[in-house]
Amino acid sequence: MTTTAVPVPETRRRWLAVAWEWITTVDHKKIGLMYVATAIAFFLIGGLDALLIRLQLARAENTFLSPQLYNELFTMHGTIMVFLAIMPLNVGLGNYLVPLMIGANDMAFPRLNALSYWLFLFGGLLLLSSFALGGAPDAGWFAYAPLSATSPTNAVDFWILGLLLTGVASTLGAINFIVTVFNLRAPGMSFGRMPLFVWGQLVTAFLLIWALPSVTVGLIMLYFDRNFGTAFFIPERGGDPLLWQHLFWFFGHPEVYIMILPIFGIISEVLPVFARKPIFGYAFIAYSSVAIGFLGFTVWAHHMFAVGMGPLANAAFAATSMLIAVPTGVKIFNWIATLWGGSLNFKPPLYFAVGFIVMFIIGGITGVMLASPPLDLQLTDTYFVVAHFHYVLVSAAVLGLFAGFYYWWPKMFGHMLGERLGKLQFWLMFIGFNVTFFPMHYLGMIGMPRRTWTYAHGLGWDTWNLVASLGALTIGLSVLVFLWNVWLSARYGQRADNDPWDGHTLEWATTSPPPAHNFDRLPLIRSRRPVWDLKYGEGAPLTTPRDAVAAGRPEAEPPQAVHLPPPTFYPIVLAFGLTMAAYALLYASILFIVLGLSIVFIGIAGLASQAARD
Repeated sequence: MTTTAVPVPETRRRWLAVAWEWITTVDHKKIGLMYVATAIAFFLIGGLDALLIRLQLARAENTFLSPQLYNELFTMHGTIMVFLAIMPLNVGLGNYLVPLMIGANDMAFPRLNALSYWLFLFGGLLLLSSFALGGAPDAGWFAYAPLSATSPTNAVDFWILGLLLTGVASTLGAINFIVTVFNLRAPGMSFGRMPLFVWGQLVTAFLLIWALPSVTVGLIMLYFDRNFGTAFFIPERGGDPLLWQHLFWFFGHPEVYIMILPIFGIISEVLPVFARKPIFGYAFIAYSSVAIGFLGFTVWAHHMFAVGMGPLANAAFAATSMLIAVPTGVKIFNWIATLWGGSLNFKPPLYFAVGFIVMFIIGGITGVMLASPPLDLQLTDTYFVVAHFHYVLVSAAVLGLFAGFYYWWPKMFGHMLGERLGKLQFWLMFIGFNVTFFPMHYLGMIGMPRRTWTYAHGLGWDTWNLVASLGALTIGLSVLVFLWNVWLSARYGQRADNDPWDGHTLEWATTSPPPAHNFDRLPLIRSRRPVWDLKYGEGAPLTTPRDAVAAGRPEAEPPQAVHLPPPTFYPIVLAFGLTMAAYALLYASILFIVLGLSIVFIGIAGLASQAARD
């Protein structure tokens, strides 16, 4: 019998080659884009959850959703938005931009960078797969014990193992950011000349390193309570449920700054470019990030005023919570001073940046109010808390991220996003956020509890819940406008210059998008605005990147001599093995645990052998 080889169509071969290139990439720019694309997909899923929740609450005594599905949706909405959307969007932008902004060719550990991404993706998919495998987690995004410790299904186990996988990804990523910033800055870029976005990413990385162990230990203890008969958090058997709250919030409050500090960095980059003047109070902004990071570890128990810690503990945590408003206020005043007297260039990045400041001030004021124990005792677990939280970590954070998208999109993709659609998106989003979340302050003050499935007529909640739901639909419309803008930009968008905004920092010294090795030449770094100096200063000459000099490349030699690690599939192999082991734990399959760990060993061995050959 003879066989005939069927040729693979050219188009299919090309797509397979492209897919393989992205799967095996260790280029920080591609990994950054994969983070951003994946996080946007999760953001859309989390946003859809929110729309369903708002439809359920749009009118009294509604039965659009069942109570169980409602519990699952608000749990997954919070989990997705915090762990799978806002955090990874910051990581994606950081991955793409930090090496460019400090004049490096890549992250310090490119393969570790790829492993972080694949662990994040698989951890997120494991969480989402719970919807199809028996029911999603339903104990809230902070999974208070003993409810989470005694829940009868394995939905909470999905939550625990998914967060452990993404936690490993975050830890590896944080180590990579710290080493990259400390070791790969271009000559002349002292810490005092480092872009403020890089400062934000650096402080965030340290926060992750110090905060994640607390919740990791808590998750493991919770898993043991649920599966191995321990009783760390179960009061009937001698455990203490408040221990879970301490472990969770020791991570959970710094987590707020983990999400917002990189966005502070975005705002600090956007404002001076579009005000056409240097940032006001650079040192105050940089070191206030450090102060916020430090103080962020001293305020965790202000989430627990209602548990009865006593007046002394309440007063101490109230004082530190109010103190943190000082470095935050320093940033706001410096941003306003940057705009003051500037020659403002009213483009979409500036709209979103100013919108961020407005929303963050509103959220910050209500945060100071909740730091007061007497007021907090009246408002805890009401919609007032939901309003505060969403003003800071949804409204402000999302507007700040879109300021970054519109600002760096031309650098990342080589095309401009549409200006008119950008402004339309801003106004829809800004109005939508305020219409959705501002009424929640009032609903909380008249007693509407959070996480309530439905409510009776005649409580005074009907009108404002309907208004909030209409606002949520407006936000959804604004996101559709952004997606439409992206599609138009990809198909018909105006080609971007290398420096379309007349930027200050090093990423604007290379092409749009940058080559694989990032830079052929760098400007001499003599200030915080090296590209500005190159264009308008003393005409400082371009110099050869430090990595190329270290590799012995003469200045005249072509840039291909820059050493970059080759593509590898071992990071995805290792991440896949860990995910398989996690699924095996969910279903108590010893065979698949062994198989998963064997795949992990293959991945580690492969990465070690490649590192040895470098």
